[in-house]
Amino acid sequence: MINSNNHDICKLFLTSKRRKTINKFKKRNIVRREEPYRINERIRAQFVRVVGENADNEIHDINTALKLAEQQNLDLVEISPKADPPVCKIIDYSKFKYEQKKKQKEIKAKAQKTVVKEIRFGPNTDDHDFEFKLKHAKGFLEDGAKVKAYVHFVGRSIVFKDRGEMLLLKFAQELEEFGKVEEMPKMIGKRMYVMMAPKQSKKK
Repeated sequence: MINSNNHDICKLFLTSKRRKTINKFKKRNIVRREEPYRINERIRAQFVRVVGENADNEIHDINTALKLAEQQNLDLVEISPKADPPVCKIIDYSKFKYEQKKKQKEIKAKAQKTVVKEIRFGPNTDDHDFEFKLKHAKGFLEDGAKVKAYVHFVGRSIVFKDRGEMLLLKFAQELEEFGKVEEMPKMIGKRMYVMMAPKQSKKK
């Protein structure tokens, strides 16, 4: 019969020394997985195409390629492992990784979701309300947000679609200095909307 304390015994069996060894192994594996390129002696191909500022763009055996990099006090980095033969670049690998990381951050920053501010109108919006909402829209665009302005038609007001379209076109025209139209007035369900993107942020 299996003792109910077997689980605790197994835990005790895993000594402190073994735990340290396992943790060290895990950390080492994580580092290897994060390393995106093979460099220098880690390159496995026998022949590679060597590129770089002071390279000849020719195919060399791996030993010759490593010597070319060593002569310049630089690293040999395998940048295209699936090419035939693989392409290696002679560069400063630390600087290369920094530039790649910086580039990824820039791409990520550009890919961040853009803020979209909505402004609602009715088909019979008066001039005072229009000017009030126009002022808000200018502020949104100046801050770098997109503006989605729409006219909401309720009940029989749907017959005033032309009036709603004229209102949105006037709205876009008034904002020409601050934004550009991404989508012209378009009807979806009971709403007609226009989408505007900021030309540039004017606030510093």
